[in-house]
Amino acid sequence: MPVSPRAERPVDALEKYDLIYAVISRIPRGYVTTYGRIAAAAGFPRHARMVGRALRAAPDDADLPWHRVLNAQGRISAREEPSGERDQRRLLEAEGVTFRNGRAVLSRHLWDPEAER
Repeated sequence: MPVSPRAERPVDALEKYDLIYAVISRIPRGYVTTYGRIAAAAGFPRHARMVGRALRAAPDDADLPWHRVLNAQGRISAREEPSGERDQRRLLEAEGVTFRNGRAVLSRHLWDPEAER
């Protein structure tokens, strides 16, 4: 079980999403990262889907740069709302993120949360 960086004790269910949100909130403007990298940095390696669930559960008033999170291939993941993917790409392009063949150019825009540690 992951250990919270705030204390030497197991992370309870209520803290998991907060740890994920803390990583997401650090993604710089003009950069993207993947669900898997966020999960690993939050202490949940191999739990990329948990990041997706956390984003879907985020409060409406949460100030998270959700649009900077992409799948492992650098693509925007499908959304339930019809314009979601188009809106996400528009937000990223407004920050200077470039795309080639439907993928963000990760060699130029990938942020590694583990590199900051």
